[in-house]
Amino acid sequence: MQHLSVRKLVLIIIDLVTLCLSCFAAFFLAGALSPVQPSVTEAYWSVALFSVFNILSLALCGVYRSIWRYAEVKNFLAVIAGLGIGSTASCFVASMIDELPSVVYMVFAFLIAVCALVGMRLIYQYIYAAMSRHMSTELKEPTLIVGAGQAARRVLSEMQHTNRRYNPLCIADDSKEKIGRAINGVKVCGPTEKIPELCEQFGIRTILFAIPSCMETDRRRILRICSATQCKIEVLPYLDETVREKDLLNQAKNINLEDLLGRKAIHFDNRDVAAFIRDEVCMVTGGGGSIGSELCRQIIRYRPRKLILVDIYENNAYEIQQELLRKYGESIPLEVQIASIRDFKKMDRLFKTFQPSLVFHAAAHKHVPLMETNPEEAVKNNVIGTFNVANLADLYRVKKFVLVSTDKAVNPTNVMGATKRCCEMIMQYMAEQSTGTEYAAVRFGNVLGSNGSVIPLFRRQIEEGGPVTVTDPDIIRYFMTIPEAVSLILQAGAMAKGGEIFVLDMGEPVRILNLAENLIRQYEKEPYRDIRIEFTGLRPGEKLFEELLMSEEGLQSTLNNKIFIGNQIPVDIPDFIEKLQALKEAVNDEDSEAIIRRLHDLVPTFHHRGTGQSSAPAAPDVSPVPAGGEQPGALA
Repeated sequence: MQHLSVRKLVLIIIDLVTLCLSCFAAFFLAGALSPVQPSVTEAYWSVALFSVFNILSLALCGVYRSIWRYAEVKNFLAVIAGLGIGSTASCFVASMIDELPSVVYMVFAFLIAVCALVGMRLIYQYIYAAMSRHMSTELKEPTLIVGAGQAARRVLSEMQHTNRRYNPLCIADDSKEKIGRAINGVKVCGPTEKIPELCEQFGIRTILFAIPSCMETDRRRILRICSATQCKIEVLPYLDETVREKDLLNQAKNINLEDLLGRKAIHFDNRDVAAFIRDEVCMVTGGGGSIGSELCRQIIRYRPRKLILVDIYENNAYEIQQELLRKYGESIPLEVQIASIRDFKKMDRLFKTFQPSLVFHAAAHKHVPLMETNPEEAVKNNVIGTFNVANLADLYRVKKFVLVSTDKAVNPTNVMGATKRCCEMIMQYMAEQSTGTEYAAVRFGNVLGSNGSVIPLFRRQIEEGGPVTVTDPDIIRYFMTIPEAVSLILQAGAMAKGGEIFVLDMGEPVRILNLAENLIRQYEKEPYRDIRIEFTGLRPGEKLFEELLMSEEGLQSTLNNKIFIGNQIPVDIPDFIEKLQALKEAVNDEDSEAIIRRLHDLVPTFHHRGTGQSSAPAAPDVSPVPAGGEQPGALA
């Protein structure tokens, strides 16, 4: 505050001296045009009158509240207005005092003062901008701006008027009318398709994407062109996400992987979800995992009567428990239980104690290569554990049971995918058997940042100096964010009527190699030079591409244009139970080859590498679990 007052005082003194000199200059100029010369006394009184009135008027017009290095046209207009008001007032007073010079002297003084004060400020602004442009090169990055619209103009103004690290050298824009023209002295050098050439020509190190209103298709196309360069990429947010009161550069961010996934993040209308969750007792299995913990975060916002978090791994469960307690306080209706879904008796006690009305089943073994070498564990947890929890949901009259599934369940080539397809079939089976519980499954692709996903692995490898390992240069995947996945689960629960498999419109699949290259560039490193990329070959059970639907399935639309329902493949109940029992017996014998054969029997679309499909021998009868009234047993 003291520094600000000193600055104002210095500026006022400079303006006061300038006004005095302007007034004296006006006397000499007017004297050359008129034979009548004012006396020395009249001249001093006129200078004092003119200077005092104008300083007061300039202050009232807010001239001394402006930061002149960032001055705009309105700030210079305030100077002219202040001088006009002050000069008019001094002219009025002068006309009432006969001894003072005529009004013509004041008019000349006003014109000279306008030129002097405005000119001084323009010179100061120019010098400051010139000094900023000539900052040491190590602090300023050669920058290319994508877009030549209003956002680019504002960004360039901020770059040139502040001590930032950007040194804007050229602009790329697809408008033919703008190519060859300049904004704030920076030339529009070509269309976006020439961005790689422009980056090489100007030695660009940073690309700033400055088209907040860009259509998603164009945004994706341009960002892919940018990602082919060796430059760091930063983007301004979408137009509806920008904050007008703040400078745009502060809103620029390193390019997120979501920007290259082929679509904008999906935000759902949560009114139905709020009504679905409020005052219900919700249970989340696998509640400490990446999907389960986000389920807990989102569910608690909708004020359930109680949230029961179930997980076998106490560290994860503790972390999400503490996070929710820090955010919502000790009064939060949260219950954390350490339990395995394989343990039928423990799960039965939890259902009996808490009487959940909604169950979100996220507990599962999901790591593809590990499940290939431990198929019995995949079946115990994913298949038998799901069978246990699904039957308990029916026994205790749970309203809705939502299974978290995966695109790997479609035409599976690995054990994990086959077990998740079994889980979907269990949902269909239970939907047909139950009279009180509505069962549904939610199927989606890879989740960015989830436990076991490729992104944390890539980040770890880059931070360790590489190499980054990609299984195959042609491998592609669908991706979504964790909040999107969880929002879909909750939306599906609200929509479910029983037996559905919900599928999300996930946009275009993404090449994993491109994902790795772009992530390396986020760390301001060059792929293959600073960080090597190695191709390790497809892992056991891994596909080049994933599918969201089986050939037998089709899509039904829902009220949400981003969510669809896959048409159901009928499940032969007696045959399904018989084969499920045979699978359980193979697990008890810890016979990996027999487990693979039984999975083939259960899931006809399962094509496991290195094995052929074989029919399982006849298995003993297993009666279907009764719907509702009687106590079901664990799969035995």
